[in-house]
Amino acid sequence: MPMRTAIFGGSFNPIHRGHIALADFVVQGGWTDEVWLLVSPRNPLKAAAGLLPEQLRLALAQQATENYDRIKVSDFEFHLPRPSFTYKTLAALRESHPDRSFQILIGADNWQCFNRWARHEELLRDYELLVYPRQGYDIQTASLPPNVRFVPAPLFPFSSTQLREMLLRGEDLSGILPQEINKTANISLLRELLRK
Repeated sequence: MPMRTAIFGGSFNPIHRGHIALADFVVQGGWTDEVWLLVSPRNPLKAAAGLLPEQLRLALAQQATENYDRIKVSDFEFHLPRPSFTYKTLAALRESHPDRSFQILIGADNWQCFNRWARHEELLRDYELLVYPRQGYDIQTASLPPNVRFVPAPLFPFSSTQLREMLLRGEDLSGILPQEINKTANISLLRELLRK
C-alpha cells in the first residue's frame, strides 16, 4: 500500500512552533503517514517583499524538525521552474515517488480561495485535501467535497508575520520559535536580514 504523504507547502518565513505542532497532530492523528514541509521559493499568490533567503528558510525548517521521524523537510520546489504551481509540483512528485500517495495539507484560509489555485479542479479530482482550521475562517464540513477532509487540529496562535514583527521588536521568542532554532546566532541573523 502506498505511503500516504501530506504535502504541507509554505514559505516558512520563518518556521514556527505552529507549523511543527500542526504537522505532528496530522501524523499522530492518523490522517497521514508522513508530512513533508515543502519549502516554497516563492508563493505565486504572495508578494516577495520580506521573504527571507530560501536556503536559510530551508535550513531552519530542517533544524526545527530534526527530532521528528515522520515530519520531513523538502526543497523539491527549488529544483522546478519558477513559480511552481501546486499542480505542477504534485505531478513531478508523483513521477519521482510512485510508491507514495500524496495529499495536500492546507489551512481553512487557503480552502476559501482554493478556486483561485491553478487547475484547482484537477487537484480536487486527483488528490485528497486535508483542511485544518484557521482563526476567522469558517469551514462548513457538511458541504466539503468527498475527497476533502476537515482535520480538527487545535488553533495554534502563531504566524510567521507575527514572528517577524517580534524579531524586529527584540521580543522573547521562546514561545513561538522552535526550541531547536531558538539560538542567539539564528535570532541575530534573522533580525539582521529583516532590517535590510
